[in-house]
Amino acid sequence: MTQLNEDQQFAPVPPAAPTPQYAAPAPVKKEKNVLGLVAFVVAVVGFVFACIPGALILGWVLLPIAFILSLVSLFLKGKGKGFGITALILSVVGTLVGVIVFVSVVATSFDEAFSGGDTTITTPEGSTDDAAPAVEESASDAASTTGTREAPLPIGTVINQGDWSVTVNSVNLNATDAITAENPFNQAAPEGSVYILANVTATYTGDDANGSMPLISVAYVTADGNTIETYESVVLAPEPFDFASTLYAGASATGNIAFAVPADTAAQGVLAVTPNVIGDKAFVAVQ
Repeated sequence: MTQLNEDQQFAPVPPAAPTPQYAAPAPVKKEKNVLGLVAFVVAVVGFVFACIPGALILGWVLLPIAFILSLVSLFLKGKGKGFGITALILSVVGTLVGVIVFVSVVATSFDEAFSGGDTTITTPEGSTDDAAPAVEESASDAASTTGTREAPLPIGTVINQGDWSVTVNSVNLNATDAITAENPFNQAAPEGSVYILANVTATYTGDDANGSMPLISVAYVTADGNTIETYESVVLAPEPFDFASTLYAGASATGNIAFAVPADTAAQGVLAVTPNVIGDKAFVAVQ
């Protein structure tokens, strides 16, 4: 074994060379993303317009532009991404909001265009509803003012809806003989049924210079709730109602509409009257 002398054992160890220290590079500040800012502004404006029904089309023009600009801004190197990301989110959410607003506007317009309008009635003087079940009135239930199957309007009630007023003047609950005598081609009522005649007046209250045909709808609803239309009975009624005549402002048409209804419950049914075909029904008693 090698022996170390005294000088070798206690010789000082030279210090290690210092490790060079390098300063961390200063973070490079990203440049302002002008395109992202533009996309953000366009997205905000488009979002606002998308929420306004009258300016919806502007929103639908601006939001796709904001979407494209935001995507481009996110691919620019060395540029901030904050405005671009925000603009991208706003453009997507704004488009969804615009779709919801558009659907709501279309639904409202469709309802207004194809509804028959508000229904009002004028009850004949001296009529009473003592025989009809009471109807509780409420803000959400207009049944008491338009007539229901359970509480129908009395004969003679004027039903106003849109451009038309319809009145059931009378109902003949046993008109079989009158109908069979009217025309030799009129067949007898089916077994267990009887013909009835509803005398109806329709008045045109609109102002169309070309006039309008009385496209009213009158049906019979049985006590069991089945609907019987007049076209189900191929008979010619005496003094029939003319559905094809053109009426002008203030003019009226009056005539009879025939139905073949169950004989044993003929008096228990009601008439379903719709002045504008696509409007609300009003139910009228048959006696």
